[in-house]
Amino acid sequence: MTVTTTTGSRRRPRGGGGIRGREGVAGWLFTAPMIVVLGVFLFIPVLMALYVSFTNWNGNGSPFQGGQNAQWVGTRNYTSLFTEDGLKRASFMQSLGNNFWYVFFVVPLQTAISFFLALIVSNRFLKGKSFFRTAFYFPSVTSSIAISVVFLFLFANSGAVNAVLGAFGINGPAWFSDSRGLFHILFDLVGVGDNPSWAQGEVLGRSVWDWISGPSVAMCVVIILAIWTTTGTFMLMFLAALQDLPGEVDEAALLDGVSPWQKLRYVTLPMLKPTIFLVTTLGLIGTWQVFDQIYVMGKGAPANTTLTPAFLSYKQSFTSLQYGSGAAMSFIVFLLIIALTAFQRWLMREKDPKVSRRVKQATGVAVSMQQGSNAGGLR
Repeated sequence: MTVTTTTGSRRRPRGGGGIRGREGVAGWLFTAPMIVVLGVFLFIPVLMALYVSFTNWNGNGSPFQGGQNAQWVGTRNYTSLFTEDGLKRASFMQSLGNNFWYVFFVVPLQTAISFFLALIVSNRFLKGKSFFRTAFYFPSVTSSIAISVVFLFLFANSGAVNAVLGAFGINGPAWFSDSRGLFHILFDLVGVGDNPSWAQGEVLGRSVWDWISGPSVAMCVVIILAIWTTTGTFMLMFLAALQDLPGEVDEAALLDGVSPWQKLRYVTLPMLKPTIFLVTTLGLIGTWQVFDQIYVMGKGAPANTTLTPAFLSYKQSFTSLQYGSGAAMSFIVFLLIIALTAFQRWLMREKDPKVSRRVKQATGVAVSMQQGSNAGGLR
């Protein structure tokens, strides 16, 4: 018996046609409204602000018409912040130093605490998981302005924090009027005097002693507030990543006899590296854009020790009416964020390919074993 198979001719879709073509058109149609909104309200204003940063616009008239109110000055708004002595450069450099210490403390602490909280609420033996997840996340959905006002009352000279410290015999500091840096206070405790000779050299218009002052006492309050209000959001990111990890890898690690600490260090953390990079990147961007807490909690006081580039840009533009200089400060911070994010990505690159391969092999073997046991159960 002969079986004859006839293969019909298939029509090939023309370029841009067929199902795939229609899906592409539908995709562009669905995303077009958001693209238009982002273009009109984000991309175009950014380009306009970039143009303003090359002018000396004072807010009168249109910055695009030129004239006395909006003269083209080129890169002078940028170079003056680094090369010209004066109050503008001193304030900008101080704001950069303040924000650097703010980032230095907030990003590592909020990342570590949020990861620790995620480990707690992901424990299957924990009772009341929903309550703890809601409690830890609640500060993140509360208005930052409202929380800032509450912190003003808590850390006032006669507030609850100093009252608790007084119960233990500790004379609490004047949180919002003490301009001393945290490291200056520690130096003073070990006998290092104010502005020693080895720290009198200048870097970008500021003495080395000022650069290494650390966050002021007032900035420490802002740091505590930022950590308390952001760890909940990042906890959810770590929680989602932990729940997405394959359970077979943990089982394989337990079969190999590793301790919980070894499993966390050599198995869990390497697999969470993309989430860690996401959390630290978002934290880095957010800390360089801090504004509302600074505005509510003193507007840079005391002695500009809580001044940040974001608030200084606003102050330079809408108070001093130097919109070109304020826009230049914003774009310098934008470039700084890009540079720090790239540096962070370089630091978190895969330094040991052998370790990465071992993790991937362990994951593959564990998944294969699980699939084999499932298939055996089906048979």
